[in-house]
Amino acid sequence: MLDAGTRAPEFVLQDDRGTDRSLTSLLDDGPLLLYFYPADFTPGCTREACTIRDMFGELRAVGLTVAGISPQGPGSHRRFREKHALPFTLLCDPDKTVTRMYDVDGPLGIGVRRATYLVDQDRCIVDRVLADIRISRHRQFMERAVQARTEAGMRRA
Repeated sequence: MLDAGTRAPEFVLQDDRGTDRSLTSLLDDGPLLLYFYPADFTPGCTREACTIRDMFGELRAVGLTVAGISPQGPGSHRRFREKHALPFTLLCDPDKTVTRMYDVDGPLGIGVRRATYLVDQDRCIVDRVLADIRISRHRQFMERAVQARTEAGMRRA
């Protein structure tokens, strides 16, 4: 996993609509919660995505944007977003190039580690969490990000 304080690697991936999205473009609207997850429609990944969905209003209220990355293609991501009413971007990393760039490839190259990065608009990794099984740690991570931005007066107009 990449360390806090390091520069987040630039990338370009297709989203669930087949549109190319770069890290830089994702940061246009504010700091980014970039999360990596193993697969659409699995119980843990669905729980994590729905947790983010349920917190999305709070995240946006403090200027944070969200994007998820996993190996599935646009069709799977589109169905996953629609089924669970996910209001954030899902990106396709079928060959796991970006997954490896962010050092969250699974053991022996199998799967994807469940990780979340907070990336500021200068592409600096502010904080990160790695918790493959304890999905609640990702929620706690997001709650801390919201709290820190609220205390710093980073509310959106």
